[in-house]
Amino acid sequence: MTQYLRAQYNLNDPACISIIDDLPFWSAPFGIKLLDIVRYKKNIRALDIGFGFGFPLMELAMRLGPSSKVYGIDPEKTGIERAQLKLKYSEVQNVELIEGVAETMPFENNFFDLIVSNNGLNNVRDLTNVMAECNRVSKITAQLVFTFNTNRTFIELYDVFREVLREHGLRECEEKIDIHIYSKRKPLSEFKDVLHAAGFLIRAIHEDEFTYRFSDGTSMFNHFFMKLAFMEAWKEIVPADLQDEIFQQIEDKMNRRAERNQGFAMRVPFVTMDCEKTKHIN
Repeated sequence: MTQYLRAQYNLNDPACISIIDDLPFWSAPFGIKLLDIVRYKKNIRALDIGFGFGFPLMELAMRLGPSSKVYGIDPEKTGIERAQLKLKYSEVQNVELIEGVAETMPFENNFFDLIVSNNGLNNVRDLTNVMAECNRVSKITAQLVFTFNTNRTFIELYDVFREVLREHGLRECEEKIDIHIYSKRKPLSEFKDVLHAAGFLIRAIHEDEFTYRFSDGTSMFNHFFMKLAFMEAWKEIVPADLQDEIFQQIEDKMNRRAERNQGFAMRVPFVTMDCEKTKHIN
């Protein structure tokens, strides 16, 4: 019943990369909002931080057109290879991909007119350092647009998770949930503080939400993207010798709730920040 705990996916395996959707349902709602907020101009340089398999980098490059150039930086070699293949067959030529991290970007000062990141800044090691780098490589009045899902993401699942952990007296594991959420989903207030310190003015904050709906907990835990993107982090919350028992109970509780509520829904609230560089920082 808990075979999803044994699922293992290697993002350095070309076979794994080859079957992941070109634009996963997860990425699309964030990216659609981001692309709506970008101010499109000719003859600019743009940067996509953490472009993954090429979205929204390719879409942005095509919308800006051949007079502009879009750079992408990402640490995952296999993802870059996938994006390069897509660029080649799509004949998108105004893109340059770089393997690297946003904390130390190989660009000149005052280089970019536009920087975007679609749910990528959640995953950087040092947000303060990355924002300082964004200031360094961007021009005065450059636009910075990025999305991130909030700490209320999947709250319906985490409520059940916490309930089962309490029933087992695993308070220390419940604390791990808080650590896990904070590590990937910083509060909006923290982003505001970091942006201000990095010399960016927040022009607008857009708050949105979409929902994952499933027939029950079993279908959710066996969903490919849930196993690929989230399962390993969820397993780390629970001791290895208790994982089957704990997750089976979580699954059973979700299934009972699904029977009462005609399915199990998990909300994904997210924020899109529209910012402008107003000053240089040292």
